[in-house]
Amino acid sequence: MSPEEYLAPYAAHSEGGVGRRHPETAHASRSQFQRDRDRIIHSSAFRRLEYKTQVFLNHEGDLFRTRLTHSLEVAQIGRSLARNLRLNEDLVEAISLAHDLGHTPFGHVGQDVLNECMKDYGGFEHNLQSLRVVDELEEHYGAWNGLNLMFETREGILKHCSLNNARLLGPVAQRFIDRTQPSLEAQLTNLADEIAYNSHDIDDGLRSGLISIAQLEEVDFFARLWRDVQLAFPGLSGRRAIYETLRRLITALADDLIVTSTSRIADAAPQHIDDVRNAPPLIRFSDGMRKDATELKRFLHANLYRHYKVNRMRVKASRIVRELFDSFMAEPVLLPPDYQDQSGDVNKQARKIADYIAGMTDRYAIREHRRLFSLDEL
Repeated sequence: MSPEEYLAPYAAHSEGGVGRRHPETAHASRSQFQRDRDRIIHSSAFRRLEYKTQVFLNHEGDLFRTRLTHSLEVAQIGRSLARNLRLNEDLVEAISLAHDLGHTPFGHVGQDVLNECMKDYGGFEHNLQSLRVVDELEEHYGAWNGLNLMFETREGILKHCSLNNARLLGPVAQRFIDRTQPSLEAQLTNLADEIAYNSHDIDDGLRSGLISIAQLEEVDFFARLWRDVQLAFPGLSGRRAIYETLRRLITALADDLIVTSTSRIADAAPQHIDDVRNAPPLIRFSDGMRKDATELKRFLHANLYRHYKVNRMRVKASRIVRELFDSFMAEPVLLPPDYQDQSGDVNKQARKIADYIAGMTDRYAIREHRRLFSLDEL
C-alpha cells in the first residue's frame, strides 16, 4: 500500500499534483515529492548552506546553527507535525530543505544589503532567490535548467512575493494575486520554520553568552517552562536544564499547532486541496500561543539579533556585500566568466552579480573580498 493512501483527502497527493515545468516519467520506487527532496539534497546550493550564517558566523563556533542545520531542524519538526495532521511528510520535507537555498551569506543582513544594492534592478528577496535557484541556477540536467521540481514544492518555497513579482513569475505566484492559500504542507512548513528558529536561537544565544537565563525569565512563556523544569528536576542546571526547557518549548508550540489546526480544518471541512486554497489559512497557533511566540521573537530581536557584538559583525558583513557588489558592477571583468553578461544590459548584469553573491558562503565572501581589496591576496 502506498504511504500516500494514509493522507487526508485535502493533503497534497504527489500523483494528483499540478506537475513539473518539464514533464517527466514517474519513478517506479519514489513518489514525486520524494524525488524533489532527493534533488534538493544533492544540489550544490544545499551543500553551501553548511557555511552560511543563521545568527553566528561559521567560524565563531563549531556548535552554532548554520543554514544547513536550521533547515534539517525545520524538516524534522515539519515531518512530525505533518504526520499528526495526515499531511504529506515528503512535501513538507522538500519545502523545508529548500526554503533557504537562496539565502545570502551573513544571514538577513546579507539579504538586506543586497536588496539595497539591487533597488534599481528589481530588488532581491531570498524566497524569490530560492525559487530562482531550483528553477534556473542549479545545473544538473542536460534537458533543462534547475531541478524541475513539482509545482507544490515550488509554491511552498515562495513564501512571500510582491504583486509586481507575482505577475512576472506566472502560475507559481498566482495565489498572491488571487489572495488564495498554498497547500497545508506549505502553511505548516512556514510555522515549523518559526518553531525551529525560536528554539535554536535561544540555545545558540545562551551558548554564546550574549543572552542569559535571567533575561529570558522576563519572557513569561520561557519563564513558565523554566519553572516547570525546576519543579520536575530540583537542582538541575547547565546545558541539561536548558535542553529540557527548550524540549518543552518545542513540544508546547507543536502540540498547540496540531490542536488548533485540527480544529480549524474540521470547521472548514475541506475535501480536496482546492478547498484548502480557497479557505482562510488553516494551519495556525491558538491566539494565546501566538501571543507567547511573538513575545519570544521580540525578545530575541531586541537582545540577541541586535546585541552589540552581533551588530559589529553585521556592519562588517554589510561592508563586504556592498563593496563586492559595487566593485563587480563597476568592473564586471572581475567576475568569473559565467557571471559576465555579454548583452550590455545593466539589469541582467546586476542580476548575475546578485546570483554570484547570494551563492557565496560566509567564508567565500570574506575570501573574495580580500582578493579584491587586499594587496596580500591574489
